[in-house]
Amino acid sequence: MPNGLNGMSTVRTLKTRLIRAARRVFGRPRQSGDGFLREIAGVIHVGANTGQERDDYAAFNLYVAWIEPIPEVYRQLRSHVSAFSRQKAYQRLITEHDQREYVFHVADNNGASSSILPLAMHTKLWPEISYSHDIKLTSATLDAFASRERLDLDTFDALVLDTQGSEMMVLQGAAGILQRVRFVKVEAPDFEAYTGCCLLSELEAFMTARGFRERERHPLRSGLGIGTYYDVLYERAPSRDLG
Repeated sequence: MPNGLNGMSTVRTLKTRLIRAARRVFGRPRQSGDGFLREIAGVIHVGANTGQERDDYAAFNLYVAWIEPIPEVYRQLRSHVSAFSRQKAYQRLITEHDQREYVFHVADNNGASSSILPLAMHTKLWPEISYSHDIKLTSATLDAFASRERLDLDTFDALVLDTQGSEMMVLQGAAGILQRVRFVKVEAPDFEAYTGCCLLSELEAFMTARGFRERERHPLRSGLGIGTYYDVLYERAPSRDLG
């Protein structure tokens, strides 16, 4: 695809809509947690790490914009998705502020648990994980990023967030995108995994206020006396359900 994910024509817009309709009728049997993938044409994935879901997305022939902040992890991501013509990697830190510098804490599990927030109860569930070093990164809002990279938002039906506690920051800087996507999938805990992190209860209130409702919830990991991490899928509620 010329220039990655940019400049979709009217013909391709119509093709994208036909793909969505066909997947709803003829898509693969629904699997736990990924059934929504057959209903979409593309996904913006913030907190990509090395692109572990690349084969899953490719199985549904999706367009994917991967966003990863850590330079060395981004290089791995770019290499991993280079074989997929509909997937493109970007190196950005996404928050609610545009052009702000942050100290970013890099975790020793190949960056998977890295965050702009300090570790809190996360160390109780994963005592083997710690921060190895800090780097300085300049942020962008998701809306500003999409504008600068000229992402054709008609291509993307879904937003996936796995940013280790800063998911609410990402959402607060994505007002325009939230008005357009159908699905938002977020990894969130019901306890303070990172200091000041996005909690499940806060996420529920935020998404409900913006016209989304929970469609699925899957526990990822729990600790006795600590709490649970979840993957939560939100779907835009039909307008008749909002009034």
